Amino acid sequence: MARKAKKRGAYKDSKTPDGGGNPSVDFLTDKVADFSYESDALAQLIVEMWLGQHSDLLAAPAQTDYLARTGNAKAAFSAKGLYLEKPIVITETEYEDGFSLADAGLVLPNNKNIGIVFVVPDKERATTTILTPPSLLETAKMLMAVTPNGI
Repeated sequence: MARKAKKRGAYKDSKTPDGGGNPSVDFLTDKVADFSYESDALAQLIVEMWLGQHSDLLAAPAQTDYLARTGNAKAAFSAKGLYLEKPIVITETEYEDGFSLADAGLVLPNNKNIGIVFVVPDKERATTTILTPPSLLETAKMLMAVTPNGI
């Protein structure tokens, strides 16, 4: 029996027509482009997240509290010199599950995409237990390059 390919990535439209996110119904059709961008400031943010800082970027206080997460991301990026109106940081699992900008409230009623999605590379990809933070910076930069939309 053929297996249906899982929709990976960040999408502009809702998972269901009513935005309910019913996992048995898949309406993700408008995929947002994947890209990588290298930045020492963003790599440092990854290192800080791996070391336990900025937990409010992924749960504020709940993982599905996207508007609060967006506000927290805006503040964190501003502190790094990046001024974005509606950024959001998601996990690789959220990316793999087909993250929806519409369900996160990052698409305007006129269907204009205003969200910018950053995927934080999984901490398990790096050896964070034996390296000092300056050494992790190069690891973070490399993982930014291989993680779709990696911050």
